[in-house]
Amino acid sequence: MSAPLAASRVELHQFWDFSQTADLLQRDFVHQSLLALALVALMGGIIGPLVVVRQMSFAVHGVGELSLTGAAAALLLGVSVNIGGVGGAVVAAAIFGFLGNKARERDSVIGVLMAFGLGLGVLFIALYDGRTTTAFALLTGQVVSVTTSGLVAAAITTVIVLVGMAIIYRPLLFASLDPRVAQAHGVPIRLLSVVFAVLMALAVAQAVQIIGALLVMSLMITPAAAASRVSANPAVVTGLAVLFAEVAAIGGVVLSLAPGLPVSVFVTTISFIIYAVCRIIGRRRVWATR
Repeated sequence: MSAPLAASRVELHQFWDFSQTADLLQRDFVHQSLLALALVALMGGIIGPLVVVRQMSFAVHGVGELSLTGAAAALLLGVSVNIGGVGGAVVAAAIFGFLGNKARERDSVIGVLMAFGLGLGVLFIALYDGRTTTAFALLTGQVVSVTTSGLVAAAITTVIVLVGMAIIYRPLLFASLDPRVAQAHGVPIRLLSVVFAVLMALAVAQAVQIIGALLVMSLMITPAAAASRVSANPAVVTGLAVLFAEVAAIGGVVLSLAPGLPVSVFVTTISFIIYAVCRIIGRRRVWATR
């Protein structure tokens, strides 16, 4: 065996050495990371199916980018990054929900505001004189360094989102599936759109703080898109979306401990694999009914 080949095998063995995983799972920072991602996954699983039904995937991306802008502004001003991110996301989502009730209008509004917001975000990060890793974390997340205050903020946000969704879920689902009939029955479609957009913004803002603006869709969209491939029942889709999101989140943290790579690498990979499998299952179900 040549020396380079032997060295590469040793390095590969060390890379996938899971002997330290059990020890790391006892650490407090890992517990906080697992809990934080589990909360984000729960919000994503609950909200995601309605985002997919309402064709608002691009809106999630836009809110995530504008949450980054708000967080970058807060970082520059020396105030709470979490508050800045939530503020930017809520303002953006309210505008999207109010001005972009129709899918075609919504996409154009999101595109205009997102481009402007990203420009401001880049400016704020460039003007920031502190640690570059802090600013970079807004893009890629900082799940391994979730603080107690950040965990509390995620828990409070989760409660708000779950309570809000419980209140508006049935009329919102009606308005999402058949908006014309819902409007004829007196359902306040525009109000529901704004309220849902704000709840979505709260969830996205917390996700940006933990997994970053670039990867927020891996827990907010992909699990719901996968679940919708294997069932048309709203309750089943929501349950599967929560399950898929939790598997991707928890599994991503656990798998990242051995090689010491960023959690986001494994979260996005697991989410994609779940989606690919569900897509195959969905196609087979369609072929079986023909």
